[in-house]
Amino acid sequence: MKEVRFIMQYIKKHKWQYIAGIITLFAVDFANLYIPRITGAITDGLTAHTLDWAGVRKYLLGVLILGLTLAVGRFLWRYFLFGASRTIEKELRNDMFAHLETMDVEYFNENKTGDLMTRFTSDLNAIRMAIGMAVISAFDATVMTVMVIGQMMVYVNVKLTLLALVPMLVICGGTIYYGRIIHVRYRERQEAVSDLTDYVQESFSGIRVIKAFVREQAQLKAFTRANERTREKNLKLVHLQAVMMPLLEVFIGLSSLITLVYGGYLALVGEITLGRFVAFHQYVNMLVWPMLACGDAINTFAQGGASIRRVRAVMEAEPQVQDRPEAGSELRAQASVPRSASGGEEKEQGGYRYPLTGRITFSHLTFTHKGAAEPALQDISLEVPAGTTLAVIGRTGSGKSTLVSLMLRLYETEEGMILLDGRDIHCIPLKELREQIACVPQDNFLFSDTLKANIAFGAAGEDEEQIKAAAEAACIHESIMEFPQGYETVVGERGVTLSGGQKQRSSIARALMKDAPILILDDALSAVDTDTEEQLLGNLRENRRGRTTILIAHRISTIQHADMILVLEEGRAAEVGSHAQLMERKGIYYEMFEKQQLEAAMGEQRAALHREYTEKEAGAPQGEAIAAAAQNQREEAE
Repeated sequence: MKEVRFIMQYIKKHKWQYIAGIITLFAVDFANLYIPRITGAITDGLTAHTLDWAGVRKYLLGVLILGLTLAVGRFLWRYFLFGASRTIEKELRNDMFAHLETMDVEYFNENKTGDLMTRFTSDLNAIRMAIGMAVISAFDATVMTVMVIGQMMVYVNVKLTLLALVPMLVICGGTIYYGRIIHVRYRERQEAVSDLTDYVQESFSGIRVIKAFVREQAQLKAFTRANERTREKNLKLVHLQAVMMPLLEVFIGLSSLITLVYGGYLALVGEITLGRFVAFHQYVNMLVWPMLACGDAINTFAQGGASIRRVRAVMEAEPQVQDRPEAGSELRAQASVPRSASGGEEKEQGGYRYPLTGRITFSHLTFTHKGAAEPALQDISLEVPAGTTLAVIGRTGSGKSTLVSLMLRLYETEEGMILLDGRDIHCIPLKELREQIACVPQDNFLFSDTLKANIAFGAAGEDEEQIKAAAEAACIHESIMEFPQGYETVVGERGVTLSGGQKQRSSIARALMKDAPILILDDALSAVDTDTEEQLLGNLRENRRGRTTILIAHRISTIQHADMILVLEEGRAAEVGSHAQLMERKGIYYEMFEKQQLEAAMGEQRAALHREYTEKEAGAPQGEAIAAAAQNQREEAE
């Protein structure tokens, strides 16, 4: 089975721990066999009056030695086998997290966060139980059963043993059938738990929206339905166990009853001694644990198998965006050339890094999102010289964010559509590519950590002077210093304790801290007031002089000083030029500018009217003033 091959690659790493644990477990089981024999010998000796006190003490000393052996052995097999399973669980969790970091954006769009979280928690716990406790139960049940049955046949009576084993055979057949059913039911239960976890995670992340729209009761009802489905799937497991376990005990009881009736008869007719009858009854009781362990092992293996399948599905998923075999070959060749010959100054950051100048070429760039009917970008061709500030503007859904996501290879494009310094981005290793592009995304995600750590997130270290300089350039330093703990202030989940503008400026500081050849600001100034925006843009022009910057914005005031402006309309490059050139054309850009200017003027008029109402002490009635102001706005609009 694929699941077995998958988990065996981890078990093989710890084979010596498993071997040591199994050997110790075998020694414990072997030592257990002698306790009934000692008990039988003492019973026969005392019954026949052939055993004196010295003999009893010898047997008691043997029981004591066996007890110490069992205590030490049980500690050791737990240490080896449980220790190995815990280590494998840790390795699986690390490997799964590392693998998920390599997956592209589309994978996380298609797979829910709650489902992935469940695989890190309950699924890995089920796997640990399967390769730990279930292995012990299965081995112990098999070895113990074989050795106990052998002792029962050799030491007591063959016929009595075979008769007592009839119920045990029924148990074995039932547990096989039980394992097949429980595998399916456990997988369904895990899927229900994943859905519930995802719903809880999403609800708490969007708690502000829920409260703002007063949807607490609606969310609670939806949660109750998901919770009820999880309960039903759990109850299906419990119902199966509730039927199986009592039946198991019934057949074990039948085996004990047969032992008492037929064994007692054999003892009475003298075919076996009283001591051997007592020993046989103890052996039958010793078979109770293997039978129970067998059912438990099948249950645990079934659950572990279902969980291994879910974890394997994650580990075997292939990212669509990954390094190609030829990626970096040109850079490695360039790296072997002396600096004076290569004509460029190399920047070291944890190893070799070939510095980009920032020249960007879009050549007939076309891209369609997975599942979309129409392309998000279509036939875009543009040359952006190094050191240029490129602004991208367009209506919502015109493909602005997609454009920069493709530059970072968050989505895959065809070869030759995007070039950096004349090289296809597919020929640049992903690590190399993304190290040299600093990006401020729309969501301005901040980690639940200190502001200092968040700003220094993309840098090699946490140099306080560099952090402060980046914060000052992003106009966030003064706001940070107003917090009681300054840069050591811990922001909430996703930066929830900060305002929208503070989050944006903190994200900008993080990007500036990276000091990359290419900087992308994806609508990163939307929550910043105009005065702060003007100051921040001035800082960017100063700090980014000679390096490439891409500004995505909706406000023309943000981008009008850019060297080059790209206007996107339904995924196409509708207009390209400077602010002055685009205004002269009186096209889409001109219409957007005029509209925004009118909206700004109307906003100023409304603000002035409000001030007039609050400050005015005499004059025309308020209703007439409102009517006059409305008429003025209509005339201005016309």
